[in-house]
Amino acid sequence: MMRTIVCSSVLAATALVGVGSAQPPRYEDVVRNLRNPEPKVRLAAVKLLREAKYPEAIVPMAALVNDPLDPIQLEAIAAELSFFLVQDVPEKRRLGFLVEVRNRGGAPTAFELGPLAVWPKAAPPELVSALLTAADDQNARVRMEAIYAVGTIAKPPLTPEAEQMLVKALDHYDSVIRTGAARVAGRLGVKATADALIKTVNDSNAEARFAAMRALGMLREERAVNALTEQLKYYAKGEGAWSALDALARIGHPSSVPLFTERLTDRDEYVRRAAAEGLGRAGDKASIAALETGAGNDTSEMARAAMAYALQKLGRNYVWRLIEFLDNSKTTLQVQEYLMEFGPPVEKELLPSLQEPDEAIRAAVADVLGEIGGDASLTVLENLQGRDKDKDVIVAAKRAAERIKMRRAL
Repeated sequence: MMRTIVCSSVLAATALVGVGSAQPPRYEDVVRNLRNPEPKVRLAAVKLLREAKYPEAIVPMAALVNDPLDPIQLEAIAAELSFFLVQDVPEKRRLGFLVEVRNRGGAPTAFELGPLAVWPKAAPPELVSALLTAADDQNARVRMEAIYAVGTIAKPPLTPEAEQMLVKALDHYDSVIRTGAARVAGRLGVKATADALIKTVNDSNAEARFAAMRALGMLREERAVNALTEQLKYYAKGEGAWSALDALARIGHPSSVPLFTERLTDRDEYVRRAAAEGLGRAGDKASIAALETGAGNDTSEMARAAMAYALQKLGRNYVWRLIEFLDNSKTTLQVQEYLMEFGPPVEKELLPSLQEPDEAIRAAVADVLGEIGGDASLTVLENLQGRDKDKDVIVAAKRAAERIKMRRAL
């Protein structure tokens, strides 16, 4: 069956593919133009396919991620990213209440939004390979967009070839790429990068060092416990100390419990957060009293949320307390990650929160249920679409229901 593309770029594309102006361009003709020697034609084809949202275009468009021209590469990366994003990433973000500034890039911004920013579908190996190749491009912007696009849209496990390309990126001459590669390795759980990450802990660039430490924690690499403990002692405070303790907290080795206990009352809220998470993951029931005190009295919402998380890990019922933090944009992603870590066992406890009077809580819970929920969540989410009065909640319920259906189809 012949497929046609209909969107706002139809007239321009029609001229490019040589089809009469009254007839929409055929999908096959637009895809052919991805190989056109004329740069303007290739660029127009990418833009048209991006607007048309044809998933069949993902693989043929991957070649243009490494096009000879930077503008075409950047457009191709943005187009590929758009096929996986739940919502487009805004080009600008608000600083305070008045000033809008440009985001540093589409892929880095999408990466920061976490796993709920993309649909639960894996990028084809051809695209992942193309993006990792582009992470070694001569253009700094292309490199950065490419490495963070991998971390945003790829799903584990990577192919052995892709894993080795990521290992290579950890030794890139550009510290931005070394940092990005470390963050991607941690997000995707690429165990093959562990040795390179341990080496990167001593990188000449601070951001790369910190990212490598946190990535080792996300990999739960127990071989790094001693090195991370030494890094914590060396830095003592600041981002270096927090990165080391965050990594140790994710590993949750029993030998780190004295450090977690000591740092639970640290002046730095990020350190207190990591210490609390570490006590929870290490299963230290002796810390329950201190965590309960902190969960009620700590001056930082972020730290209180972490203590509630730890108490839930230790067998206390604190899901209801975690839900309360979802009305604050500063702690929403943090708590959503906790709830997704708990997984399906907390589904039943979350469902009543879809009746909360606060619309921000209803929307945030809906998104989590889309990731961990099953039949019960799907039924409630579909009902919610017809009766909730808040449009953002309705949208969240729709995408959550769609996410559940997509996960089932995998």
